Amino acid sequence: MAGLMVVGSAALAGLVRPASAPDPAGGQRVLPVPPELTGLLPSRGLRRGSTIAVATGQPRRSGGTSLVLALLAEASRAGSWCAVVGVPTLGAGAAAEAGIVLDRLALVPQPGPEWPTVVAALIDGVDVVVAAVPATVSASVANRLAARARQRGSVLVPYGRWDGADVTLQVVRGVWEGLGQGRGRLRRREVTVSARGRGAAARPKEIKVWLPGDGLTRIIPRSAAVPAASVTGRSTAGRLRPVPPAFPTVPPASAVPPDRGGLAVVGPG
Repeated sequence: MAGLMVVGSAALAGLVRPASAPDPAGGQRVLPVPPELTGLLPSRGLRRGSTIAVATGQPRRSGGTSLVLALLAEASRAGSWCAVVGVPTLGAGAAAEAGIVLDRLALVPQPGPEWPTVVAALIDGVDVVVAAVPATVSASVANRLAARARQRGSVLVPYGRWDGADVTLQVVRGVWEGLGQGRGRLRRREVTVSARGRGAAARPKEIKVWLPGDGLTRIIPRSAAVPAASVTGRSTAGRLRPVPPAFPTVPPASAVPPDRGGLAVVGPG
């Protein structure tokens, strides 16, 4: 697998783009997302300077991670750098399967107590920053990070509860497909994604998509019925079966456990 794993806070400096450096995405103000998700966003994409939160729901493994990866994939393929902070279970294998270009992906699995500093530094030089929200983050810190994203033209994607986001996306329902009479493979999941926000996004919206679908996502026509073999954690034979996340979270083979507060980066190798 392409990419280089680097551990240590010094690696962060290499990711931050100087203010005078050219914009690698060509200055485009809206970064692309899969066509099936454009209807959830007022700009039909990730508008630079905006805060697009992904709520985790209950339980935490509710499809939110798959939604985050789907949001990043198109921007990554279009040339944007992306970073994911504070999600140690997310590995390069899952990102690659989602279609994210690993040469432009930074993973910071354990930011430690310097979480606000790490996120702020990445906002300065990375196009899209996903940050799992610690319970200890205050409203003042959240407001400063959102303001920094507006100033720098980055897209901040808080993963968790975040008041004041321009748009909040959440997987509210999910049904797995693929199991037959107690056997088979879980292949994809029908998920309902809701969007709520402020301004142009004040009117709530909902769509149904296959995640993963043909490629990355595929919208479900209103007339499509859920197959009888679909499951939500129990097989049709009545036995409980484990339901894995939509994408396997396989850590990269070259991963080295970072020190507390360290930085792991997947970059050009």
